[in-house]
Amino acid sequence: MKKIVLYILLSTILFSCKATSVIEEPTENIYPVESGTRNILKWPFAQNSIWNMPIGENAIYVPAKIEKVTKAGMTVDEDYLVLSPDSPLVDIYENFAGWSMTKSRCEAEGKLLFSAPIPKSFRVSKGLWKGDVPNSGLAVLMADKTTIRQTQPFAFCDPNKPATSQYMFPNQSIYGAGILGAHGGSGMSAIGGTLRCGELTPTSGAIRHAMKINLYCALNVYYDDETKGYRWPAVVADYNAKTLYGSVRSTKPEKALRMGALLALPAKMNLDSLGFETVPARVLAEAFQNYGAYLVDDTAWNVYAIETEWSPEGRFVDDFKKNWGFSFTDGLNNTPWTRDMERIYLNLHVVDNNSLTSIGGGGKPRMPLAPLYEKLK
Repeated sequence: MKKIVLYILLSTILFSCKATSVIEEPTENIYPVESGTRNILKWPFAQNSIWNMPIGENAIYVPAKIEKVTKAGMTVDEDYLVLSPDSPLVDIYENFAGWSMTKSRCEAEGKLLFSAPIPKSFRVSKGLWKGDVPNSGLAVLMADKTTIRQTQPFAFCDPNKPATSQYMFPNQSIYGAGILGAHGGSGMSAIGGTLRCGELTPTSGAIRHAMKINLYCALNVYYDDETKGYRWPAVVADYNAKTLYGSVRSTKPEKALRMGALLALPAKMNLDSLGFETVPARVLAEAFQNYGAYLVDDTAWNVYAIETEWSPEGRFVDDFKKNWGFSFTDGLNNTPWTRDMERIYLNLHVVDNNSLTSIGGGGKPRMPLAPLYEKLK
């Protein structure tokens, strides 16, 4: 999934290097709130963050008109999440391999970007990651237990050498809005919306947050000179969006489907009418209907993708296979799982009135708001 993010550097100039929080935890709500408290490490950001707000009753749905994939059944874009602020510091140096398939991301080649608390046992290197040159966005919680720093493409090949990366993104507060981060195609978060270890298991119940997906932008995503191929809460589109988006499609993609779009299954849709063949797909479909998923990056080939966790605690894809007996990243096009993924993606709609003042479309949310968090000590 080749991703070149030079264009994102232009947008980061607009943001301070200090931790930012556009949306703070509200002191009172007019809508129901889920009881209890939540672990901010597992369920980050404010109640009214885009990642935690359910779809609202005033949502306006526009068919996304996503086309059927032809190359593989389902893929993932793994977000590297390191939330162990008491770990020893690891230096992260510049490496300029980027998304080249002939260069190595393992060697320090430039200046020190920053130092971060990362367990020395955490390995991220070719042979371990999925794909030839994955996006490799890192979100790491700093020692102040508030600031999340983000960078890509991250690698940590040898515990006796520094880690490496290339591009930096605006700092965020784990208690704040959490919108921005290391998905270069949109400028959106590498932790918000990620499917986490412990989710989508036989006993975990419903997914209670918005998700993130990637699409084949050359086939499905709209660009014009007015919109520049993105919409709120994205802050950019891909650097080559003007020539790439919609370039292999015979007709124009749906205008509402731009980078940053919130995609959901409509509220009135009877999910059981779609005929799901697997239990985890039915759970995912419910999350797409209740919370939706933000388009944050390009797959760069004709597949579907969703963002999942890879952390020192484990990998979502490994847990999924252990729990369900089949691979989340099924390379075949005609299995129960991949047919179920088609049932979801081909029925997705854009929530066209999703905005800063009407997150999820506004009105009464479909689900109670997230519980209040327990502040880290």
